Amino acid sequence: IESYQLRGEAYFRLNEMDMAIKHFREGLKLDPEHKGCKDGHKLLKKITKKDKRGDEAFEKGEYHNAIDRWWEAMNFDLTLLSFVRPTLLKVVKAHIALKEYEKAIEEAQKHVDNEESVEGLHALGEAQLAAEKYQEAINTYQKAFDIAPEDEKRKCKEKFNEAQTALKQSKEKNYYKILDVARTAQQKEIKKSYRELALKWHPDKNTDNKEEAEKMFQDISEAYEVLSDKELRAKYDRGEDVFENQGGGGGGQRHHHMDPNMFYQQHFGKEEDSSVIISDMVEENDLIYLSRTEKQLVSEWQNTHGYLVSRLISKWQFIEKAIM
Repeated sequence: IESYQLRGEAYFRLNEMDMAIKHFREGLKLDPEHKGCKDGHKLLKKITKKDKRGDEAFEKGEYHNAIDRWWEAMNFDLTLLSFVRPTLLKVVKAHIALKEYEKAIEEAQKHVDNEESVEGLHALGEAQLAAEKYQEAINTYQKAFDIAPEDEKRKCKEKFNEAQTALKQSKEKNYYKILDVARTAQQKEIKKSYRELALKWHPDKNTDNKEEAEKMFQDISEAYEVLSDKELRAKYDRGEDVFENQGGGGGGQRHHHMDPNMFYQQHFGKEEDSSVIISDMVEENDLIYLSRTEKQLVSEWQNTHGYLVSRLISKWQFIEKAIM
């Protein structure tokens, strides 16, 4: 029985949880009340349960909850570095997702201070990049390249180049900054940010500062046009020109392929987005400020989804005036 306990504990220290639990259970089959196997099995189950809940919360976008669960798992035994170190990197990602960049840097630095590794330095570089500390990120990625084994140097070089490109773009037109998203943002987050900013800066809604609104609206549309396209985004991330007749590696002056208002209508006119736009406007009591383009969109949407618009009209009478 003691041999099962010792093997279980060894696998546990190596963070090989499945093998550890298997050995603890084999020992408990021989003696269900064996203290060593029973305690080891109990602690292991607690840690893995908290860790799993953290993973599930992260997948749902519940980042604060994920961080709490992961820290609860780590706090059971902070000397269990084989588990704590990779879990700490997950905490860093959650803080980046929350745009808590300084906290992400702090946690990543703990990982690096404990022991330098390529993955730890990459996490630190990613947090620094998100915090717009471009030169620091460049230095961090260079350090990762220096210590990386040969089979990882290509990836490290790509990270280093990405940071250099970000530094260059920060002095020009930064599409990620315009849409207020991280360079690692998923398409869903980019689309959501574009929708919110386009509604906020639509020139017809900003008659008091129309010139500024038109420029912002144009930049927002341009940023989304690039970041929503997989190929264009990849070129932009590499620092390449994303449009013809463009200088400056992705962030310089260029000619729009499409009028921003047409681009806005094209993307907001899709059936899958229409209900979201109308719901957002109703919730924000913005229907009375609809632009001509938006009124046309609502009217068109009403023709195919009249029953829902009728329900909205019955609850918010002022929509009738807005779509006329």
